Amino acid sequence: MTTTPIPTDGHPGRRQRLLQLWLGHSDLHSGVVAWSSYDPALAGRPPDDLPTAPPYPTAMAALRDGWRLIQFSPAIPPAPGSEFRTSFLPNEVLLEKTEADHVR
Repeated sequence: MTTTPIPTDGHPGRRQRLLQLWLGHSDLHSGVVAWSSYDPALAGRPPDDLPTAPPYPTAMAALRDGWRLIQFSPAIPPAPGSEFRTSFLPNEVLLEKTEADHVR
């Protein structure tokens, strides 16, 4: 498998990785309850080959590892009477990291 370098932030030879975390609470120290990630180097990888545990226990742990916070979902209280309805996951954090792209 070969990958093509993807320019990021106008810097050829770097790739952008995205990490989407949903936290148990709005605190960045709160535990991760769901996650999604995108890494162009892993595109086309079979789903069975992907990790089954979150890459970080908290958003703070990801920040300490060099991820940059680019979006934090607003804290929106549920409408009265809908506190226990199924809906989207609140407390979403979107992080990015740019790394040197190594052509394989």
